[in-house]
Amino acid sequence: MKRFLSLLLVVLTIGIVGCSSSSGADDEVVLGLALPSATHGWMGALIQNAEDQAKALVEDGTIDAYEFTTADNPADQTSNVEDLIAQGVDAIVMLPIESEALSPVAATVKDAGIPLVIVDRELTNDAATVIVKGDNTGIGINAGEYFVEQLGGSGKVVEIAGPSSSVTNQRSEGFRQSIEGSDIEIIASQNGEFSTETSLQVMENVLTAQSEIDAVYTQDDGMALGVIQAIKEANRTDIQFVTGAGGAKEVYEIIQEDGLVKATFLYSPLMVKDAVVIGADLANGEEAESAEVVIPATQISEDNVEEHYDAEANF
Repeated sequence: MKRFLSLLLVVLTIGIVGCSSSSGADDEVVLGLALPSATHGWMGALIQNAEDQAKALVEDGTIDAYEFTTADNPADQTSNVEDLIAQGVDAIVMLPIESEALSPVAATVKDAGIPLVIVDRELTNDAATVIVKGDNTGIGINAGEYFVEQLGGSGKVVEIAGPSSSVTNQRSEGFRQSIEGSDIEIIASQNGEFSTETSLQVMENVLTAQSEIDAVYTQDDGMALGVIQAIKEANRTDIQFVTGAGGAKEVYEIIQEDGLVKATFLYSPLMVKDAVVIGADLANGEEAESAEVVIPATQISEDNVEEHYDAEANF
């Protein structure tokens, strides 16, 4: 009888230990996402792609859950990230609204021992475990080469850039590097805030101030749409072409129709799917294969637009 009771006690003990190790909330693998709000089409598509990928990872059992946050400004995004840290998520994927403003909380994430995947806009410190980004310098370089070729090495051009960030700086630097030594002159450079509406207003002012423009380099497809609207409304016929960046299907359609936008350079919002998958791997304790993943800045023009166009794409 004593032997039976001892065996029973052992069985019950094993059962209790087994339940506590498999059902506790602490055993869940949770991924945190901290993204900007959808202020323009590219970001809206990126947000949708991020959530689609996170849901898929829950469904296939890679992670147990995800915490999804968006913010309109750096202060709110900082607060969102602090909340994710407090919740004890196993990894965080963040697209910083502003590089410098979000770097301090990114350092807090690192200090907390939480893996951090940064998408698109780089930090000003080394807090990121992995960075997933497009080739921003490459976008500028490829655009500059296109301008030199199409304008025969000479012309007056306008740059519609984004707000201050690593993305904007690298796209500007690459463009200037690429046109150096030519007779192409940047006669105006304005911040279009990665917004179609803002770029429309900014371009209206540029058109009023500049009586002769040969082409316009915009750092974003959404901004390119605002620029060409301003050009059409002003009935300007001197501008030979506009370029964008991103890979929006609406811009692809304009290229297909031989419209004013003649080329764009890939910077797909699908990159966030790679970031979410990497974040899930890190959350599960896996080591990062690389500290940096860079999406090539492929030129899309009439020669290859059909290969890249997808009518069902989010962007």
